[in-house]
Amino acid sequence: MDVSRPSSPEAPPQDLWSSILDSVSSSRSIPSKQVLLLGQPSTGKSSIASALLQKPISDEAKDDQRIDFALGYDFASVRDDADEDTLARLSVYTVPSSAPSYTALLPHFLPPRTSLPHTVVIIVLDWTQPWTFVEELQTWLQWVEKWAKGDGSREVEIVREENRERLQSHLQHYTEVSADPLPASTAALSSTLLPLGQGTLTNNSAGVPIIVACTKADLIDEATENASGATGMGGMVKGKGGEWEERTDGIMQVLRTICLKYGASLLYTTPLPATLQVLRQHALHLLFMPPAPSPGMTTEVQAPVRNIFPFAHKPNTLDRDHILVPAGWDSWGKIGVLRDGFDAKLWNEAWERDLESDSASVEPGAKKLYAALVPDQGAKPTPLPPFNNPVLEQTFLSKHYDDNAKKTDRDPRGAFKNPADMAAGIVGPLGSSSFSLPNVERALSEMESAMGPAGASNLGTGPAGRLAGRPPVGRTGSGLGTATSPTLASVRAPTSPNLGAPNSTAGQTQHEVLQNFFQSLLNTRDRTGATAAAGRTASPQANGTTGNVNGADDDHS
Repeated sequence: MDVSRPSSPEAPPQDLWSSILDSVSSSRSIPSKQVLLLGQPSTGKSSIASALLQKPISDEAKDDQRIDFALGYDFASVRDDADEDTLARLSVYTVPSSAPSYTALLPHFLPPRTSLPHTVVIIVLDWTQPWTFVEELQTWLQWVEKWAKGDGSREVEIVREENRERLQSHLQHYTEVSADPLPASTAALSSTLLPLGQGTLTNNSAGVPIIVACTKADLIDEATENASGATGMGGMVKGKGGEWEERTDGIMQVLRTICLKYGASLLYTTPLPATLQVLRQHALHLLFMPPAPSPGMTTEVQAPVRNIFPFAHKPNTLDRDHILVPAGWDSWGKIGVLRDGFDAKLWNEAWERDLESDSASVEPGAKKLYAALVPDQGAKPTPLPPFNNPVLEQTFLSKHYDDNAKKTDRDPRGAFKNPADMAAGIVGPLGSSSFSLPNVERALSEMESAMGPAGASNLGTGPAGRLAGRPPVGRTGSGLGTATSPTLASVRAPTSPNLGAPNSTAGQTQHEVLQNFFQSLLNTRDRTGATAAAGRTASPQANGTTGNVNGADDDHS
C-alpha cells in the first residue's frame, strides 16, 4: 500500500507585513486629486490656492516682493458636508510664470499617464491687464495640449481617449440648475443625447478639464491705480457708458468663444470670499466628474453616475464682477445674443490661424484682432539708445590724415619740415616765425648806440680802451713778434639781428643769426679775458717802455 506524504504548505511571502498593509490601504485608499494653477506673476494665484485649500493666506504670500518657488505645492483634505469623512486629498501645484524653465518641471511631478484623469487646470488672467488675455491663453492652452500628449505611448493614448469621452459626456449631459422640479416630459427629453454644437470642444484632444479664472474683476471700472500700480479698464476707457460696456462685453465674448473650443469654464473672481468659494465648488465638481457611461447593446442612453460634488450655481453673464459660464452651457448663439455685431465663427477661425505657425493666410489672427479691440496700455520698457556703429580704425585715421595734410597749421610735424630749421638744431617754439625777444633787442640796441663813433673815446677808461691804446705784445718764433690786438671792431658788440625778417644777414636763417649772435658774445668775453691776462703778465721797464722780459734778455745778450 502506497502511503503518500502530504505536500508541504507553500512558503509565505518574503514581506508578509508589507503585503497586508498594501491590501488594507488599497481597500480604504483615499483618492488624490490635483489642481494645476497656471498664470503670470502677480495675477492672484496665491488667493485662489488658499481658497481651494481653505487655508488663510500667509504674511509672506501677501508681500508683493515675495520670492516664488520654481514650483509651488500645497495640499489639504477634502471632507464632506458634515465634515466627517475625508473624500479626497487635494494637491495644488502653482507655476510662477510661463517660462520653459518652470513648465518643464511639471511632467516630472504630474505625469499624464497617471494624473490626467485626476487633474483640473486653472488658467489665471488679470483684469488689470486685459490686453494680455488672448496672448496668455494661447501660451497656456498650447502648453496644456503638449503636456497631455506625454510620451506618445499606447497607455497615454488610452487615457487620453477615456478622458475626452468623459468630458464630452459631461458637456452633453449638462443641465441648467433650476429651483422648480422638472416635469416628466422634460426629464425624458434631458436623457436624449444631443451632439455638440458648433465650435464646441474642437480642440483639447485629451479632454483636460479647464477653468479660465479672470481675477480682480472688481477693478474693471476703476479709474484709480491699484496696489500694483496698474490701472483697470478705467485707464483704457474713461468712465462707464456705451463704450465701456461695449469693450467689456466684447472681451467676454472673445473669452467665451475660446473657452467653448476647449470645453472650458469661464469665471470672474474678486477678493470677496463668495466668488472664490464658487470657483472652489466648480473645481471640485470637475475633479469628481464621473466617467462616461459605457455603450450598451440597446439604443437607450444611460444616465451618467451622480457627481458627489454637485454644482448648484446658475450661469451669470450680466453681473460683470460675478461672471459664471460653466462648461456645457454656452454656445455660439448665446454668445452672439450678448451684443450684436460679434461673429463667433470669425474669431474661431482667427484663433486657428494663430495656432498654425506655417499658415500663409493674409487674414489677421486672433491676437491681431484682439489688439484692435483692446489696445495695449501696459508700461513700456525704456527704449534702448540707437546703435552706434563705430567707424573702422583705418577709415577714421585716413580721413583725419587727409584733413591735416590740407591744413599745415594743424599738422604737428610742420615745425620739422624745414631742413634749415633741422640743421640749426633748434627744436620747439624757436621754429616759429613770430619768435621775438624784446628785452634782448633793446639791450643790443643800447650797446650798439653806446659803442658808436660818438662814444669811441670813452673806451679808454675801460679795459678795452687801455688795451686798444697800447701796442700789442706777443711772442713769435724768433723773438719779439707782433700780435694783433683786439680792435674796437672786435670788441664792439655785434649788430643786433633783425629777428622779424625770416631770411636776414645774407640769406641766413633767423636761427643761424641768433646762434652767431650768442656765439660772438662768448668769443668777445674770451678775447677780453685773454687781453687782460696778457697785460698783467707784462712788467714795466725803467725807461717806461713795456716789453717782454725774456725778449729784453735776448736783445741784451
